[in-house]
Amino acid sequence: MDNYITQFLGENVISYFIVPIPILIFVALFALYAVWAERKISAWIQDRVGPNRVGKFGLLQTIIDTIKLIQKEFITPDRADKILFNTAPFIVFTAAFMGYAVIPFSSIFIGIDLNLGLFYFFAITSLGVIGLMIAGWSSNNKYSLYGAMRSVSQIVSYEIPTALSALTVVMLAGSLQMQTIIEKQAGGIHNWYIFGGPGGPVKIILIPFMVISFVILFLSTLAETNRNPFDIVEADSEIVAGVHLEYSGMKFAMFFFAEYAEMFAVSAIISTLFFGGWQSPFGDLIPFLNSPIMQFFWAIAKGLFFVFVQIWIRWTLPRLRVDQLMTICWKYMIPFAFLCLFVVGLYVVLV
Repeated sequence: MDNYITQFLGENVISYFIVPIPILIFVALFALYAVWAERKISAWIQDRVGPNRVGKFGLLQTIIDTIKLIQKEFITPDRADKILFNTAPFIVFTAAFMGYAVIPFSSIFIGIDLNLGLFYFFAITSLGVIGLMIAGWSSNNKYSLYGAMRSVSQIVSYEIPTALSALTVVMLAGSLQMQTIIEKQAGGIHNWYIFGGPGGPVKIILIPFMVISFVILFLSTLAETNRNPFDIVEADSEIVAGVHLEYSGMKFAMFFFAEYAEMFAVSAIISTLFFGGWQSPFGDLIPFLNSPIMQFFWAIAKGLFFVFVQIWIRWTLPRLRVDQLMTICWKYMIPFAFLCLFVVGLYVVLV
């Protein structure tokens, strides 16, 4: 038995330790500095300075804030369901982190290249809504419960246009496997699916529908990560802080770690589906730009660009009302997503 366990761990040491640990470190560092970046970008948009005291340009501010949160007391409301209340932040963060298992950072670095990778990503990250619902209900606070109910209705609704818009790329690539989708876009920017993917001149008819699919996917992922203008889950002017209201210390911080981790995750998925993932925009014109190191650079750079756009939108647009949020999803996004899916499907069959 001992020999079997030793052999099993020896064969799986890469998948169990070597791959997950760097990804976990990346997620932790990204969450820390994405908070700093958001504070600096919002300050720039609002003509303020932002963090500038702790470290050069305030670079150590979020680290100090994390140390402060670690030292804070964990407070659990008397009438809360203590087990569920304390479990909810871990469920939310775990769901966001597990999505990184199928995100390709380069041609040689991916947690696991599942043949149903895209399906897995949408399935596992949507589990976060269970954690939000548990957090809102177990807090025994009406504002937390309102936030939880909003999160369920919002995320479940926006899962539909998210999946439909992603299916346009799946039909063109003929696969749900992340690395396969990226490899199909090799050859340069003109082969990216935002521009119709590989093919002859006739693919030009796909471009407007792929652009619409990209916009729908981007807006849907904003809603799924509870980012403005879809942040009604934690609308401070209406329900104080929603599901976060009764949380303190690191349990409170874990919700934000999960939010920022998912921001990059969905950005990486968008770049994988429509913008070539780790592929160089110059194709094989400059071989060095397609080396494994540069592939990692392209994957991170494209993901960070969409994170910047998410932050930019948050500090530019006002929050939607609940009825407006549902109207956008059911009356506009879903019909347009079906239209794009039909046109792309017709193209795949006929061309």
